[in-house]
Amino acid sequence: MKEQHIFSKNSTYQLIEVLKTNRNKRYRQNCFLVEGVRSLNEAVKNGWTIRSLVYCPEQLSGWAKDMIRTVRTEANYLLTPELMKDLSGKTDTSELMAVIEMREDRPDTIRLSDNPFLVLFDRPSNKGNLGTMIRSCDALGADALILTGHGVDLYDPDVVVSAMGSFFNLPVLRITDNNELYSFIAELKEKYPGFITIGTTAHRESPIWSETLSGPLMLMVGNETMGLNKAFKENCDKLCTIPMAETSYASSFNVSCAASIMMYEIVRQRNS
Repeated sequence: MKEQHIFSKNSTYQLIEVLKTNRNKRYRQNCFLVEGVRSLNEAVKNGWTIRSLVYCPEQLSGWAKDMIRTVRTEANYLLTPELMKDLSGKTDTSELMAVIEMREDRPDTIRLSDNPFLVLFDRPSNKGNLGTMIRSCDALGADALILTGHGVDLYDPDVVVSAMGSFFNLPVLRITDNNELYSFIAELKEKYPGFITIGTTAHRESPIWSETLSGPLMLMVGNETMGLNKAFKENCDKLCTIPMAETSYASSFNVSCAASIMMYEIVRQRNS
């Protein structure tokens, strides 16, 4: 493992810094920048490839020193306190950051349970909502989250932070081609008898709790503004909603709240 000292905002520093702000360059390098004890611990625990660690050698806790000593990397970057402060997105500068390799978007990499429970999020447009969705899927035991269409970047620092450690524990797969998605669903239906797709809608469809949700399924959640895209709705086996109080001014839930409620109902039925 190589060590490189960086004393100015040179080309190497800029290659690291751009991972925070430029989506295209993140994908060109096939990696992203992560900070935070919880996120780094979960990344290591779940076997993500850590390309580099970034730190100031004079400002390290016992935890950070152990991480540097035990995590295998290609090269580590040693920055000045001022550069660490500029690079960190936190009020209290992180003592350790990591450049982590992105994972492949291949359905065959997902380890499905005997009774699969998957969630699809169509065209997420809000970083916080995507992070919360990842956290809810992890908390409620979904096998994986699938992202479709053009939306916010999965590897944006704000998404990683809002998902907290769940980002590195829950498999998240990006499928940009609808035909690839339909093929994947067809494979699931062939492999798991009774597999169904449940679409979500704000309109007066079947209440979520009136459906049998204890078998293998995929819950499809729509974009925050436009809802689930028309093609997906037409291909769903069922459309469900969360009935709202007749006296309510609100016409719909926040997308991550709605998804969490529906996922809870799925878990409740499976455990009852």
